[in-house]
Amino acid sequence: MTSDSVSQAALLDARPQLDQRAGRVTAAMFLTMLSLGLLFSVYSLVQDMDGAGTVMTTWTPFLLLGVALLIALGFEFVNGFHDTANAVATVIYTHSLPPHFAVVWSGCFNFLGVLLSSGAVAFGVITLLPVELILQVGSSAGFAMVFALLIAAILWNLGTWWLGLPASSSHTLIGSIIGVGIANALMHGRDGTSGVEWSQVVKVGYSLLLSPVIGFVFAILMLLLLRTLVKNRTLYKAPEGKTPPPWWIRSLLVLTCTGVSFAHGSNDGQKGMGLIMLILVGTLPTAYALNRAMPVEHTTQFVAVAEVTQQALLKDLPQPVVVEDPRQVLSGYLRSKEAPAELIPAVAALTGVIADEVRDYGALARVPAEAVANVRNDMYLASEAIRLMEKDEIGNFDADTQSKLQAFKKQIDGATRFIPLWVKVAVAIALGLGTMVGWRRIVVTVGEKIGKSHLTYAQGASAESVAMLTIGAADMFGLPVSTTHVLSSGVAGTMAANGSGLQMGTIRNLLMAWVLTLPAAILLSGSLYWLFTRLF
Repeated sequence: MTSDSVSQAALLDARPQLDQRAGRVTAAMFLTMLSLGLLFSVYSLVQDMDGAGTVMTTWTPFLLLGVALLIALGFEFVNGFHDTANAVATVIYTHSLPPHFAVVWSGCFNFLGVLLSSGAVAFGVITLLPVELILQVGSSAGFAMVFALLIAAILWNLGTWWLGLPASSSHTLIGSIIGVGIANALMHGRDGTSGVEWSQVVKVGYSLLLSPVIGFVFAILMLLLLRTLVKNRTLYKAPEGKTPPPWWIRSLLVLTCTGVSFAHGSNDGQKGMGLIMLILVGTLPTAYALNRAMPVEHTTQFVAVAEVTQQALLKDLPQPVVVEDPRQVLSGYLRSKEAPAELIPAVAALTGVIADEVRDYGALARVPAEAVANVRNDMYLASEAIRLMEKDEIGNFDADTQSKLQAFKKQIDGATRFIPLWVKVAVAIALGLGTMVGWRRIVVTVGEKIGKSHLTYAQGASAESVAMLTIGAADMFGLPVSTTHVLSSGVAGTMAANGSGLQMGTIRNLLMAWVLTLPAAILLSGSLYWLFTRLF
């Protein structure tokens, strides 16, 4: 037997058993979680509708709600087995955890990550959508927007998964949002660039360029550092048979896998939450457009903060300015990102309108069904205008006015940006269960098809550690770094550092998938949006 055949036999012997079927316990747990999640979601939805006094006159909104929720949760389900496979590939191929146990473990921490998330990212996604569609999310164009961007993201994720290519679901979703924005602007006779948040596009572009470089370079440095500090030769060789690594390397691999899974859930899960809340606001505004759980006793404080904010804005004006339609001024500003002369008076006027609305109704829970959407839209316009003014440093406000603006924004965000527990649970279950299904294709690519040799213990620890640390740093500094790109390129970096060689066919396919993600998602969602607006 030649040395090559012996080496090949050793690699096959070290390959984890990925084809083994899930046991009955795993299947039973899967079905139980799915059933409980559906029952809890339906029960909570009915309770919220009853509490808000929703009157059912037609089945159409509920049909749309059901379809939209299934598509949104379907996106999170696909996201689970598409992205999270990256987190478990290293622990599986280093035999740190058995494949099915690793997948269930990762699914559980994805679940916890979603449940314990803050919700801030959820509403950050919504700000990228065209402002006129957010204000009319319950219209046919609003539903066309939601369906188009979610279906486009699912199609691209499924396509890259079928080919076993680790592509970023976050970038796919952002590309889909950009596509809807461009299509909407073109269909209304405006320049296609006016419907796009270009600052976010630039961030994503940098991420697409930097993520693979960060993963590749830092994984090399991590592996070289490990070689300098730890001289155990076993760490730098392919596993012999199914032998697990030394306990401390095994602990590090399990810890980093856990951290990556939790971070993925806490970050990516929120994107689905934001879109589901948009769907709920469009179909059941009486129950979800405003936070009806806000205590009645907060009404006086809410009105007081709005009034002092309005006075603070007006005091800095050189002369009084009358704004006939502040809503039109602010929506135009949010659309074009160009500040008109009457911007600050318009914010002050709408702030006064909001104060009057809340005072007249006495509490958010008492806002009548026919007025809920208008009150929410007023709050949304005011909040986004304040956010954009602060970002663009418009107004040159003193510290007192700035603090009052922030206090008012916090009040209206609390009234409109909330996530019910059942939405978190539904997304957590969809993402967690998705992790347990269809993970093999991406795992095989990361574990076998990037390098020419089997993943060593040190390579797995280096790539996974870089991924976990990069996610933590990205969250801390608000940088949109792709976990998928960092981890898969990190594995490539360790292969290069180890002298193992790279499978250039796989590397070319990965690069092509990364480069094509944004344009493909933009084209898909833009085309679907145009089609759906014609069909609805």
